[in-house]
Amino acid sequence: MISFKKSQLRFTALLTALPFALQGCVMDSSNSVAVPPAPAPTASISPQDALVTATPIKHVVVIYNENVSFDHYFATYPTATNPAGEPSFTAAAGTPVPNNLTSANLLINNPNFTNAANGTSATNPFRLDITQAATADQNHAYTAEQQAYDNGMMDLFPKYTGAATTGGVGAFGTTGQVMGYYDGNTVTALWNYAQHFAMSDNAYTDDYGPSTPGALEVVGDQTNGMVNIATTHTPFTLAAYSYFINDGQGGYTLINDVDPGYDTCSSTTNQVMMSGKNIGELLNAKAITWGGFMGGFNLTTTNANGTTGCKRSTYSDVVRSIVTDYIPHHNWFQYDAKTANPTHARPTSTAAIGYTLVPGSQTVDPANHEYGMNDFFAAVEAGNFPSVSFLKAPAYQDSHAGYSDPLDEQAFVTKIVNFLQQQPDWKNTAVIVTYDDSDGWYDHAYVAPTSASYDSQADQLNGSGVCGAGASTQPALPGVNGLPVNGRCGPGTRIPLMVISPWAQTNYVSHVQISVSSVARFIEDNWLGGQRLGGGSWDATAGSLNDLFNFSGSGNAPVVYLDPTVGKVLSAPPAGSATPTSL
Repeated sequence: MISFKKSQLRFTALLTALPFALQGCVMDSSNSVAVPPAPAPTASISPQDALVTATPIKHVVVIYNENVSFDHYFATYPTATNPAGEPSFTAAAGTPVPNNLTSANLLINNPNFTNAANGTSATNPFRLDITQAATADQNHAYTAEQQAYDNGMMDLFPKYTGAATTGGVGAFGTTGQVMGYYDGNTVTALWNYAQHFAMSDNAYTDDYGPSTPGALEVVGDQTNGMVNIATTHTPFTLAAYSYFINDGQGGYTLINDVDPGYDTCSSTTNQVMMSGKNIGELLNAKAITWGGFMGGFNLTTTNANGTTGCKRSTYSDVVRSIVTDYIPHHNWFQYDAKTANPTHARPTSTAAIGYTLVPGSQTVDPANHEYGMNDFFAAVEAGNFPSVSFLKAPAYQDSHAGYSDPLDEQAFVTKIVNFLQQQPDWKNTAVIVTYDDSDGWYDHAYVAPTSASYDSQADQLNGSGVCGAGASTQPALPGVNGLPVNGRCGPGTRIPLMVISPWAQTNYVSHVQISVSSVARFIEDNWLGGQRLGGGSWDATAGSLNDLFNFSGSGNAPVVYLDPTVGKVLSAPPAGSATPTSL
C-alpha cells in the first residue's frame, strides 16, 4: 500500500514538472505530428539531465573561436622555448607529439622558404613571442587558400595568404608573417588543456574559405543554397572578389564572408540567407534545449565605455584598439529563418533560455534560441543549463588576427572553463574548443579533396578551375537540391580542436580525421539517435569525435583551473570565477 505521505510527495513533484512537460510538447511543422515531450524532471534531476543520451554527456558547450591553423598554435608542441619574461611551459613525461612542424621536420628547409615564387617574403616558419600577440589578419579567402596549398605542395603561403603587420621587423613585417607560430609561452592555456585533456591533430574545415562558411558548417548547415537578400556583387572571378559563385545548377554557393539577411546589425548592402537546415531545427523538433550565445548580441546592454546597441565595443590592451563586440557574419543561426532572431529580441526570462516555448505556456519565446553571452552564465547559474550551447566571444576575445589575439582569447576560454568546472553539471559536460577557419596561417597538413568543385574562376587547388581529380572521375557532391554543385572544395585547412571534459581522454592526441561538422554529428549521435540533416550537409560524412573521449572510464578526469592572464595551472579556482561578469 502506498502511504499518504508518499502519494502527496509524488503529486507535488508532478505539479513541479508539469510546466516543463507542457513546454516540451511542440509540433514538427514538417509533418504536423506532435513531438513527444522531454522526460519530466524529478526533484533532483534537471530536464536536460533526464534526457536519454547515447553517452554520459548531457551538456555540450562549443567554444567556437576564430581563424587559427593547427601549426599556428601547436607547431612545436609539447616543447616550448621558455625565454625569460614569458610564462613557462614544461610538458609532462610521456606527452604525445602530434603531427606538427617539429615531427614533420619542416622548421627548416621549408618549401615556402625554397620556393622563389614567394619572392623576398620567402621564409621558414618562425616563432612569434608574447610581444607579437597582435598580428595582421592573413588572407583566408576560398580561392587564396587553395592557391597557397598549391596542389598539395603547400609552398605558396607568403604569396597568396600572407599579410604583414606595419612596424614589424624581419618576416613579421612582410607577407612572410603568415609562417609565424606561437608556442606554450603565449598560448599557454591551450597547451595546458592539451596536457590534461584531449586534442585532435587531424581536424579540418569542411571546405576552404573564411568565417561564414565555417560558422554554417559547425552547426550542420552547408554553403550551397545561398539566397541573396541584398547585394552589390556578381559571382566571383579572379579579377573581381565576391562572396558567391554560380553552383552550376541554377543556384548559388557561398564561398566567402557576408552578413545574414534581416539582422538589424547587418550591412544594408550585402545580406544572404541559406536554404539548408541546421542542427537547431533538429533539436527543436525533439524539444531539446539549446542556444547560440554571442558576445555583443544583447543590444540592450551598455558597456563600461558607454557604447550600446550594434555599436557595443571593447578596448583591447593587446591589439590597442576599440573592437565592436558583435560581428553578424559570425552568427551561425542567423542565416536560417527558422533559427534566426533578426531583431535581437530578449528572452522572456532566464527560465526560458534554451526553450522554443515559454515554460508553462504555448507562447513562442521571442529570442528563438539566440542570446547574449551574459545569458549563458545566467542560465547555468539558475540551474537551466541547455543541453547544447554554442558560444562566441566578444570579438576582441575571439582570436581573429587583426582585431583579436591569443592572449585575449585565453582570457575568454579560461573564464568559460573555470566557471563550468565549478557547476554541479560539470560531471556530465563536454566543452569543445575549435575554430571556424585557419585565417590563411601556414599549416603543413593537406588532405586531397573528397568534395570536388570545378568553378573556372574560384577553384585553383589542383589546377586552374580544378579542385579534385577531374570532373569525369570525381564529380562534385550534391547540394541542397540533390544535384552536384560547385563551390564546396574540401576538406579545407587544418584547425585545432580539443575536448575538455571529465570524460575526455587524458594527455591524448587523436589522429582520427574529423572536421568542424563533426561537432554537429556528435550532437546528432548523442541526442538524436544519429539523425542527419540531409540536403548535402557535411554531417553525413564527418568523422566521429568519440576517439577524444574515454566513455569506458569513470568520467573522473580532474578539474584543471587556469590563470586567465598567463594560462598557468592553479591550485584553486580564481576569485570570482564561479559568478563571472556578463559579456
